[in-house]
Amino acid sequence: MDPGLDGVRGVLEITAIIRDALDLPVLAGCWVRGEVTNYTHASSGHRYFSLSEVRGGKSAVIGAVMFRGSARALAFEPANGMDVIAYGHVGLYEPQGKYQFYVEDMRLAGEGEKHLLVEHWKRDLAAEGLFAAARKRGIPPFPRRVAVVTSPSGAVLHDIENVLARRYPVEILLSPTTVQGETAHLEIAEAIRRADGLADVLIVARGGGSFEDLFPFNRPEVVRAIATCTTPVISAVGHEVDVTLADLAADLRAPTPSAAAELAAPDRAELRAGLGKDRQRLQDAALGKVDRCRADLDALSLRFRPERLRRRTEEGRQQIADLEERMRRGYQGRTGREHLVLSGLAARLVASDPLSPVRRGYVLVRRDGEVVRSVEGIAPGDRLDLRFADGTCTVITERVSHDRDV
Repeated sequence: MDPGLDGVRGVLEITAIIRDALDLPVLAGCWVRGEVTNYTHASSGHRYFSLSEVRGGKSAVIGAVMFRGSARALAFEPANGMDVIAYGHVGLYEPQGKYQFYVEDMRLAGEGEKHLLVEHWKRDLAAEGLFAAARKRGIPPFPRRVAVVTSPSGAVLHDIENVLARRYPVEILLSPTTVQGETAHLEIAEAIRRADGLADVLIVARGGGSFEDLFPFNRPEVVRAIATCTTPVISAVGHEVDVTLADLAADLRAPTPSAAAELAAPDRAELRAGLGKDRQRLQDAALGKVDRCRADLDALSLRFRPERLRRRTEEGRQQIADLEERMRRGYQGRTGREHLVLSGLAARLVASDPLSPVRRGYVLVRRDGEVVRSVEGIAPGDRLDLRFADGTCTVITERVSHDRDV
């Protein structure tokens, strides 16, 4: 190999090195601000353009592409000369050997900066626990007073008043404030603190508008005022698709101010209908109880009728008489059997009595205290004791004869 070619790298290898060099966390997901140039809206739906910047006598350009899937979410149509903020990642387009910015989201610079600011506030306030579900409270079911924080001149207050008057008339306490402008967030926060503790539920409301119009309700001052409010708060800012940080901090979010009024108080018609159903259930239960008691009384009355009671009494007496007769027969039978047993035992005792023969005229013979049962044990001259029924005597044997000698 020619030594002059040592260390030569191929285009693919160099491209891979560049690609790896661009694989940095800081370039993997970042926001870039610049002016749109060379903008092309392709028929495929993809958007091709460049982002350029001139500052301090220096200029720079980076190619950018926004694919069709991401471009569908654009809220505006980009054009050359627009100042924008774009979110995406930097990568290498290897077929042409150039790096470019792959855009996933893009906003006009002024509004985009505020979006970024809201995202920053959202992270910080969430870290403080102001959006936690555990700290949210329930809305009282039957409020007597509803406080409303909104503009006194807008249609929002009128809508809330109409809904509450129709559904469930309550006292409405207005804590007026501006809802738009540079200092609106400070006034809204103060209006919330001013109404806190004076009502059973508090509604923070504003009609629909752009992101810029609703921006005061994203301010940390308003969020903290809602989070520290001792009165349960319903947030109704903008339309259903608009979600502000005030909505996240409130105890309950309503899609519209009218919906907030519906959530703040019950509906009289529904309450009446519910009471009617409860009344009917109680009436049915009471009538059912009465019917059951009447049936029980009828059953008791039938059981304790005189003729029925007399019949039951006679049946009881007959049962007692039958029981007595069975007991008497059983006793007699048992007594007879026991008497036979005792008689047998008495006969056995009499038969086993050694003095019984003596009482019948026989004599019990003993020699030296031992009973003599045969003449075999007697010899002439033996001294014998004779036991009679009424006494004893002693004799001397003169002669002994055996039956076999006869």
